[in-house]
Amino acid sequence: MKVHDKIRTMRELRHWSQEEMAARLSMSTNGYAKLERGETRLNIPKLEQIAGVLDVGLNDLMAISERSVICLFNENGPHSNNYYANSSQELTTEINRLQQQLQHQEALGAQKDALIAQQAREIETLRTLVAVLQKNGSA
Repeated sequence: MKVHDKIRTMRELRHWSQEEMAARLSMSTNGYAKLERGETRLNIPKLEQIAGVLDVGLNDLMAISERSVICLFNENGPHSNNYYANSSQELTTEINRLQQQLQHQEALGAQKDALIAQQAREIETLRTLVAVLQKNGSA
């Protein structure tokens, strides 16, 4: 997710209009709208100001890799929001990998249970043989 997309998402989660966000940043509404569309190049002081208004860290705002995750918990006011964003392809791949790993673990567990049951039967057979041999040996 690009920085301007994160800014828009965070603003929307706070139920703020572009006009309200522009006022908080002491900008024109058109200037802020260009910023959200990615038409304006952002500098560090402006990013710091935006991060301050949104009450997030500058590092959180600037993390733009495909693996980045946004977690916003807004419990101030009448609305409560939880928002998580991540690459859906990456999540699908990870889910599939974990499901395969779980299936493998379940198969190993089933094999272990079958082996234990087989060994228990062998032990019982050996006990029976020992009992028969002891009975025949003492007779």
